[in-house]
Amino acid sequence: MDDAPGLDVRSVGFTPVKGTRHLPRPDASFDVDGPVGDRLYCLVDTARRRVLKTVQTPSLLAVVADLDGPSLALTTPDGVTVRAVPEPTGEAFVCDYWGRPVTLSLLAGPHAGLLSRWLGRPVRLALAPRGGVVYGAPVTIVATASLRDLGDRAGHPDLVAEASRFRATFVVETETPYVEETWSGHEVVANGVRLRVGAPVPRCAVVDLEPCTGRRGSGLLKALAGYRPRNDAGEPYLGVYAEVVAAPTR
Repeated sequence: MDDAPGLDVRSVGFTPVKGTRHLPRPDASFDVDGPVGDRLYCLVDTARRRVLKTVQTPSLLAVVADLDGPSLALTTPDGVTVRAVPEPTGEAFVCDYWGRPVTLSLLAGPHAGLLSRWLGRPVRLALAPRGGVVYGAPVTIVATASLRDLGDRAGHPDLVAEASRFRATFVVETETPYVEETWSGHEVVANGVRLRVGAPVPRCAVVDLEPCTGRRGSGLLKALAGYRPRNDAGEPYLGVYAEVVAAPTR
């Protein structure tokens, strides 16, 4: 008998292009590497050999990315949409991602032109290996009681409705703030996906970015750092990492 407790899942979310808007994906499928399609693509500054990250390029949050089979659609806030299957160019490109090298496959298509225009600088779209542009574990969990507690302390009462600030794979309903940290080392089940919970997630300035526009200034990170444990870099914890143990087949 499966004795792993089932979590009350409020939402499931990810984005297929790293840094773009985090959106609900209620029909997401999972395998041992996490949500299928999560951060499948990324944007590359080829001159600097760097993957573009949300914290350094907040205007990416205003871009909506969606997958329909192999076709990738991107929409900018001015209403311009491109939709096409990204085509491999045969170019392998090694970039820096948080201090580690990752080998990407550069792609052709209209996406790079649209995003270069939106960002005001040249970028390339690239295919990433699974987990290649994921900072920690493939799954993150954030609990509603923790968000409510932070929202109350920071004068931000609608924080559960803005859970996408934390870009969690699963937002789960709970009654006790930070109870998810007590699950570390244990297995839980979310939407039929069996997960092994790991360490708490350290938070950076991304949580201060308005999740649909990228505008800065919520003060949430400062509030969180004022009362929560922090890592050696001074980043406060909220939510937990998790690894997929088993996922339902479709």
